[in-house]
Amino acid sequence: MNVLQVNKFYYPEVGGIERVVQNIAEGLPEKYTTNVLASRPQGFGDQERHNGIDVTKTSSLGVVQSVPLAPTFPAHLHSATKRSDIVHHHLPNPLSTVSQLTVGTDDATVIATYHSDIVRQKAARQVYEPILQRFLERVDRILVTSQRLLDHSTTLESYREKCDIVPLSVDLHTIDSETPPDLQIDSEKPVILFVGRLNYYKGIEYLIDAMGDVDATLLIAGDGERRTSLEKRVRNRGLADQIQFLGYVSDAELASAYRTADVFAFPSVEPSEAFGIVQLEAMAREVPVVNTALPTGVPWVSLDGETGLTVPPRDSSALAEAINTLVRNEELRRRYGKQARERVEELFTRERMLHRVQEIYDEAVRNRSDNI
Repeated sequence: MNVLQVNKFYYPEVGGIERVVQNIAEGLPEKYTTNVLASRPQGFGDQERHNGIDVTKTSSLGVVQSVPLAPTFPAHLHSATKRSDIVHHHLPNPLSTVSQLTVGTDDATVIATYHSDIVRQKAARQVYEPILQRFLERVDRILVTSQRLLDHSTTLESYREKCDIVPLSVDLHTIDSETPPDLQIDSEKPVILFVGRLNYYKGIEYLIDAMGDVDATLLIAGDGERRTSLEKRVRNRGLADQIQFLGYVSDAELASAYRTADVFAFPSVEPSEAFGIVQLEAMAREVPVVNTALPTGVPWVSLDGETGLTVPPRDSSALAEAINTLVRNEELRRRYGKQARERVEELFTRERMLHRVQEIYDEAVRNRSDNI
């Protein structure tokens, strides 16, 4: 069975959805032949191969409102669809949805993973919404990463009968076998860790403000367009000795950061944050999480009072109180951390996710064949 994964970008581009696409592409068993179609952020396209997966990256003039300007993408999708039994899109991605509508859906079973609503680009969303609705009407199955996202997404209201809940995952085998180097942190205080892009919906400014009332060291792993303004905020609040920006770190260094942390902070403020795989990365290493009560899968991944604490978005005082509760109570941290690991083992393993994806692929292909 030939499967085409379609996304904006692919490895080595870094991002939560890019990692999910890579996990599926590389994790499916041998009965599936998987290829990937993506775009370059900018520059000429090329054929690549990563970890045994053939990847087509189309040319791009650049990225506008998170969408690659890739004029040859529809032609590449049309060609690749004719060679595929399943075409699996990862949304939001206006480029691929528009392209699929020009291609049609007669040549392959079309699956879409709906990772999140479009939140920030309100004007563009009004133009795009009718196109997205047409796309969702035509796809065979829609994978949604959490029941909360399905329940709160107005876009998905009309398509609930074709939606399946498929939570994202982490690879426990890799995590349990890692031997990361020591992270050189010059602090005897408890360590709070944040991991992610430094963008508008991560809520890092509220975490920075909260640290003024927390006697601990904050490590910020990740980079992005807001780094300069966030570093300025740290200096202005006199927290430079307490908060360290690690920038982009390797996988080994990131593993060290997780294992160094006493608490993982996830202060996102917008529904663009629909799941939070980094929560799973912390939970798998028995690190309790402080997250926010977004109308998405975020507070379902790590549960308030079970694997960590949940606070309202944009509330620095509540963040500080929750972090202090965990920092000051080692027994509570250990209990939440142990329960966090157990929750990952129960719901969020790589094997569980891949098995469910395969079931949906096979069932969708059978149903399509029966209806032809």
